[in-house]
Amino acid sequence: MTNPATVPHRSATRTLPLVPLRDMVVFPRMMAPFVVGRASSIAALEAALLTTDKQIFLAAQRDPKIDEPAAGDIHDVGVVATVVQSLKLPNGHIKVMVEGVSRGVIRSFVASGGHKEVEVAAAEAKPLPGGAAELGPYMQKVLGVFEQYAKLSHQLAYEGLLASLTLDDPDVFADMLAGHLPASIATPEKQGLLETVNPLERLQKLQDLLEIEIEKINIDRRINNKVKKQMERAQKEYYLNEKIKAIHQELGRKDDRSDELEELRQKIDAAGMPKDVKEKAIAELKRLEAMPNVSAEATVSRNYIDWLVNVPWKKASRESKDIKNAEKVLNEDHYGLDKVKERILEFLAVRQLVTETKGSILCFAGPPGVGKTSLAKSIARSLNRKFVRLSLGGVRDEAEVRGHRRTYIGAFPGQIIQLMKKAGTVNPVFLLDEVDKMSMDFRGDPSAALLEVLDPEQNHAFVDHYLDVEYDLSKVMFIATANVIHPIPPALKDRMEIISLSGYTPNEKLAIAKQFLVPKQVKENGLTPEQARFDDSGIYGLVEKYTREAGVRNLEREIASVCRKIARKVVADDSGAAKEGITVTAENLPDFLGKPKHRPAKKGEKAEVGLSTGLAWTEAGGDVLHIETTLMRGKGNLVLTGQLGDVMQESARAALSYVRSRAEMYGADADFYEKKDIHVHIPEGAIPKDGPSAGITMATSILSAVTNIACRKDLAMTGEITLRGKVLPVGGIKEKLLAAYRAGITTIVLPRENEKDLDDLPEEIRNVLETHLVDDVDEVVRLALEGSPVATPPKPVTAETGTTPPATLAH
Repeated sequence: MTNPATVPHRSATRTLPLVPLRDMVVFPRMMAPFVVGRASSIAALEAALLTTDKQIFLAAQRDPKIDEPAAGDIHDVGVVATVVQSLKLPNGHIKVMVEGVSRGVIRSFVASGGHKEVEVAAAEAKPLPGGAAELGPYMQKVLGVFEQYAKLSHQLAYEGLLASLTLDDPDVFADMLAGHLPASIATPEKQGLLETVNPLERLQKLQDLLEIEIEKINIDRRINNKVKKQMERAQKEYYLNEKIKAIHQELGRKDDRSDELEELRQKIDAAGMPKDVKEKAIAELKRLEAMPNVSAEATVSRNYIDWLVNVPWKKASRESKDIKNAEKVLNEDHYGLDKVKERILEFLAVRQLVTETKGSILCFAGPPGVGKTSLAKSIARSLNRKFVRLSLGGVRDEAEVRGHRRTYIGAFPGQIIQLMKKAGTVNPVFLLDEVDKMSMDFRGDPSAALLEVLDPEQNHAFVDHYLDVEYDLSKVMFIATANVIHPIPPALKDRMEIISLSGYTPNEKLAIAKQFLVPKQVKENGLTPEQARFDDSGIYGLVEKYTREAGVRNLEREIASVCRKIARKVVADDSGAAKEGITVTAENLPDFLGKPKHRPAKKGEKAEVGLSTGLAWTEAGGDVLHIETTLMRGKGNLVLTGQLGDVMQESARAALSYVRSRAEMYGADADFYEKKDIHVHIPEGAIPKDGPSAGITMATSILSAVTNIACRKDLAMTGEITLRGKVLPVGGIKEKLLAAYRAGITTIVLPRENEKDLDDLPEEIRNVLETHLVDDVDEVVRLALEGSPVATPPKPVTAETGTTPPATLAH
């Protein structure tokens, strides 16, 4: 309802027909045309036309969407108006012209036939204390604001309005201005003016509305001026560019931009793109032609087209299918590695029988320095393909593989597409180096992005985010390298053919050094083969005493160091003796490299109680572990030292539980664990150790300490133990046996299920080692303990002695 304070005085009422208005407010002294279409409104108008004064009451609806408003849907304050003209339209509606007479307030609704009638009281303002003279200056100010608005809007014929305005009556003055407010002002704002009967308050509201409209017009003008200036600048550039074109044509010169666009069109035609890719490139070229040459968007489009035309779509290397030549190349570059070479030759044989084959995805897994990366280069050379390498170590952003979308500033294709462009052919050998060193963060998982790249069923339609078109990677030969395969996600591992490259034997290292490393370093250090000669004993000395690795990387560094020392002697020797040649032997190695850096692992000097020898796998190859056990007076606590991991600690507990269950059968005190503490220690405590393969070694060491029987010094073992005494298979057999061979240990105990792994050993080492395959720990004990006890099931306690007979010793 209307605030009573707004309408301070109400006079006698009169009944008038009511016409509700939608989105429209009529003020007193305002001429307003509108069309009446609702049946009730037409009936009210016709009733008004039948009266002598032809007056109706006009009030605005609160919600213009309501077709049949009730009493509560209509504002209380409206205008008593006189119908000046009316015209019936062909559709039955009536067009009327009304003139506002005075404000009115609805007191009540009166029941009528087909239309609404209301009792209306006139809303009159109380006289102002100072009269109109007091508001004169303020009315002049509001008039100035209205005049300013009228000049800015260009929508009002304000000269005639100003002529009819007088400053004598503030009420009439305010209503006249309010009646000329623009349609952009909302109906609620106009209704607020209508409901304000105090002329001063109405003038203040009117001033506020006009100032807001003036500010809107000024903002629109500023925006339009900016747009106009930009359009003028663009038109100026276009005009000047067209003029330059015309001048070039008159002089017989070609336009650089036209030449560039034509060159791009020719490149698109010659690139051999698939149909959908070519259509996209042509569409992008058309967009580029329509852009100003200096716009930032033109640079983005030009770069995109450049990438599309420079990525290889059909150009391929002429692949060599000569198996004999490929075998020759592989043997020239690498010694050994028979499995890998055999796999490459199989690939070539298939290529000779089948024209179209899917790309192969190999993964070379092995310790550092065994030749994984150089082997991939040799494969590319043997196949006569281009070679590209992507290092994945530390990569943690999925966009490194798939690229960034073009919406980003500085967007670029991923490394896959970049390296394909570098290769220039659709069938390179693509090396994914250090695939096990990838990580992930909030930017995505690159290993997940590689799933599409390395899946032969999907990579024919690889989509880079930048190119946003399908690219065929099915002809690429992917080769991945990894030091260890357990960090590689299972889904990615499943898409690759894993080929393990284990460490080299000393004999293989000797052959590699003589065939590759020594000639290479002699040449790189400016020497001749006569000036620097390496004896076999010298190379063996480098392998055993100055390097400890599965590969040959450090061996090459040490050979390079020796060559530099020889080069210095050759240059500094005035007598010329050094120029005649220096031979490196095991005896003079310390003269070049100083004291040996490593103490070769050796077998024990003598058999000792509680000391057993195990074999371990490391990323640098195999190693020998000496496991020590001692018993102390205590309460059966198990102490483990030597920086053992969780799995190895569990193996130690399982070994102790097995020994406790079998102690009496081996003639030991069945309750030894109640009186003694057991301390198991593995030397080299600074090196972390973990894994289950030392289970039988720890069980043998503990049993040796419990039975007080020494372990053999020339025997080493590896295998996982169970509580039932079963020996389970383990991994890294080749590396472990090589470590035993280097340490001079010739008797090996292995799980029986690892028998298949013996085929990976070089024949010269397999012939030297005496290998025993076992199924349970009892067999291990018989082999490992000197004077090994024979496990005898305990007999019932006899009535005469109250004891069980001891186990017998098998000497």
